Amino acid sequence: MELQQVRYVLAVAETLSFTRAAERCLVVQSALSHQVARLEQELGARLFERTSRRVRLTAAGEAFLPAARQCLEAAERAAAEVAAAVGEVRGRLAVGLISTVTAVDIPAGLREFRGRHPQVRISLRVGASKDLVEQVRQGALDVAFLGLPTTFRPEGVTARELARGRLVAAVAPDHPLASRERVPLHELAAEPFVDLPAGTAGRAQTDLAFAAAGLVRDVAFEVDEASYIPRLVGPGLAVAMLPAAYVPQLTGIAVVKVTDAPTRIETVVWPRTGPSPATAAFLALLGIPDTAPA
Repeated sequence: MELQQVRYVLAVAETLSFTRAAERCLVVQSALSHQVARLEQELGARLFERTSRRVRLTAAGEAFLPAARQCLEAAERAAAEVAAAVGEVRGRLAVGLISTVTAVDIPAGLREFRGRHPQVRISLRVGASKDLVEQVRQGALDVAFLGLPTTFRPEGVTARELARGRLVAAVAPDHPLASRERVPLHELAAEPFVDLPAGTAGRAQTDLAFAAAGLVRDVAFEVDEASYIPRLVGPGLAVAMLPAAYVPQLTGIAVVKVTDAPTRIETVVWPRTGPSPATAAFLALLGIPDTAPA
């Protein structure tokens, strides 16, 4: 089994097309098809069902993919480690983050990192904290920056706390609560809320706070991205609970402190096997130690 054959199989699996896979791998289709067929012969099983209309994975193909991805990642990591040993940072830096991270300036950090290490392939993915933890654990991401309730402990990864702070209430500028300096949770409970989907880490911190106070709130609007929340708060459709360090970036809303507000912890995570050379360089650039977990 050759690494190039594994790359070809993954390309076909991701595009479900031998033609598009060949284009992605910069090789003629006949050569790619021949190498895939050779690998199937070596494995003693067909990885794809091919018809004139479509290509799809067989059960054997589905079983092959996870180990195939790990094989390629291990090969890339080995090459990066060798380069690092001679003072060169290269390979991949796949970063995940939630949109409300404030403890570190990710765009500025990536810009400086790219200037220092132009041979590193950088990618950025924005998502929910729990999903990002799983992607780090599976190797799809090298590092992720999260916002978590105090009760959540990322599993299967190394984690380090970056900062913590309380949530505040965000209301429309003409809302009756906008002139208040501080408001208790029980007064907010009567308001319609906009929040992230149920089950997400960003939603959990507020849900847990209201539940601990014996209160029930009405989440009238759910959005997948926190950056959209102010667009519903500003016109007065709903109120929200947002990280205090994040709201200075927003316009068109009023901010009120909450007496019994929940706490959010900003956390960075990377694989338990340790950061790759590129990840370690990025963490160092951001001033984050990459040694013991939190």
